[in-house]
Amino acid sequence: MAIDQAIAQIHVQGTTPPTLRFYRWSPPCLSIGAYQHLREEVNLEGCKALGVDLVRRPTGGRAILHDQELTYSIVARAYHPLVSGVILESYRKISAALVMGLHLLGVAAELAPEPSREVHKSAACFDVPSAHEVTAGGRKILGSAQVRKEGVLLQHGSLLLHADAARLHRCLILPPSLTPDVLAGRIAGLDEILGRSIDFAEVTEALVEGFLRSWGIELLPGDLTAEERALAERLRAEKYANEQWTTFR
Repeated sequence: MAIDQAIAQIHVQGTTPPTLRFYRWSPPCLSIGAYQHLREEVNLEGCKALGVDLVRRPTGGRAILHDQELTYSIVARAYHPLVSGVILESYRKISAALVMGLHLLGVAAELAPEPSREVHKSAACFDVPSAHEVTAGGRKILGSAQVRKEGVLLQHGSLLLHADAARLHRCLILPPSLTPDVLAGRIAGLDEILGRSIDFAEVTEALVEGFLRSWGIELLPGDLTAEERALAERLRAEKYANEQWTTFR
């Protein structure tokens, strides 16, 4: 999370290009939204028993269990034509590229429509898809969150390679009606959809190709700059590893 924020903050200065990044988490971690209520929505004892770390994201939204999944992040100027528009419009543009990549894997992914009525949402991001998030067969496979500061957009999200509803359920405080079986019917991993195991490298390659085809751009491989690394380390120490940031709500 510190790296995502560091890239976004330095992009404000105009010294680094727009960035698309893919990464994994070790050990598994539950990330909660910037304004989510920790004690009301997270089962801290359940997370501890499962060896799941906890971090508060710089973006909003609801809790995501980062375990057997792929996380992507995008940083760009909010007015960049590839991501410009109100939040829902930029979601749609980014999700369209992700869907293209999933189609290349053989996944019949699609964008979730805007709900016709207000839908009650639980602490779990993957409980109900928001508009323009990604589903397959009516089940959510990818959840995203976005924040905009100083004219720069940061969006990141989690794509399930394998869905473990029981494990996610144990990490959260959910309404009684949202049992592990009900939750399992609302989410899906790529391995279940494709009927085979699938690894991080294969999915990353397909998603990169999806962005290339959908956006008609050239992507250049890169690494963090020294400035990004230094800022990320400071943000990690002062913010994301600070219990006050994680538990303030």
